[in-house]
Amino acid sequence: MSIIRPYGDTTGDGMVQLSFTLPIPHDKRAEGAALQLAGKMGMDPAMLVHAKQMGDEFTFFVVYGKVGHLVDTDQVQVVERDYPLLSAKEVNAVIKRRLRRRLNVVGACIGTDAHTVGIDAILNLKGIAGEKGLEYYSELSVTNMGAQVSVPDLVETAREKKADAVLVSQVVTQRDAHLHNTRAMSAAFREALPAGKRPLLIVGGPRFDELMTGELGVDRIFTRGTTPREVASYLVHALIESRS
Repeated sequence: MSIIRPYGDTTGDGMVQLSFTLPIPHDKRAEGAALQLAGKMGMDPAMLVHAKQMGDEFTFFVVYGKVGHLVDTDQVQVVERDYPLLSAKEVNAVIKRRLRRRLNVVGACIGTDAHTVGIDAILNLKGIAGEKGLEYYSELSVTNMGAQVSVPDLVETAREKKADAVLVSQVVTQRDAHLHNTRAMSAAFREALPAGKRPLLIVGGPRFDELMTGELGVDRIFTRGTTPREVASYLVHALIESRS
């Protein structure tokens, strides 16, 4: 079945739940404003199920209601994994056999972003969700530059380390900071290094759209839920397997 609708209480009833904040103190007028917004978004009827004052001037709402929209799953565009998922042993074996040297990876959070949870989960030895990070892979040489790294410093370190791949994590998204920072980073690498000498550019974060690689000038975008094994497998695929 390619045509589906939301499920709430019964199959196909079109019921959805939505949360948002309005810049207005909590009172009856605020609740009416929340329902008006829900109605304009296509929820009919809409029910207010939760409202809570946040500070002096804001209210958080949860609304529940019916929408008439259908979803055609055949028209959904996503980035499917187009490479095999390898174990750490398999990744190391391919690099050792085919590259015949350690694969150099440099990672950082750039700009003013101080949230290293994402990049640390991928790079650090302890990893995440039971998977070891890239530091665990014997055939990977990993440099984690940490947080609030300037783009020039990242480019210079990548050059010094002869990086095969650069991994950048961006969590802060206010005013599209993650997009601006990524464009600045990719432009800096294009300016500093010729096409054949540039490292693979990979960005990750919860608010990225995986379809924006071309627009942002990067080779791959990873979003929430990505594991070290997925990244390591992609590095082998992009830097070794696809170039053979």
